[in-house]
Amino acid sequence: MKPLGVVLLQSDPRILRSLAASLCHHFHTIHAVHNMSELRELMVKHTTQLAIIDMEMACLSEIERLHREFTGVSIVCTHRLADEEMWTAALNAGAIDVCPSCDTVSIVAAACSLTMQHSAAA
Repeated sequence: MKPLGVVLLQSDPRILRSLAASLCHHFHTIHAVHNMSELRELMVKHTTQLAIIDMEMACLSEIERLHREFTGVSIVCTHRLADEEMWTAALNAGAIDVCPSCDTVSIVAAACSLTMQHSAAA
């Protein structure tokens, strides 16, 4: 089985550290980036299966564009005020889930659902 890679784009450094610490048990590589440009560059250079993106740092059209351009990458969106309307819009843009930024457990669960799907396909 090929190791899974994840890239994190988060506005809050505490959330970024918490996610990285929680995800290191499930993913082979974890990269943190500071903006969408860095995220795109990293996704081109490295094998990435998952992007966890703070919706305060990327608009829905950017999520949709990533989804179209990187078809093998799953996207989990986060937002400090995530609600049902935002969840629906992000899923329509190509995300697999939207979680409140502070809910590390839900974010890791969404990420791990990808890990389980990848394991089942191997």
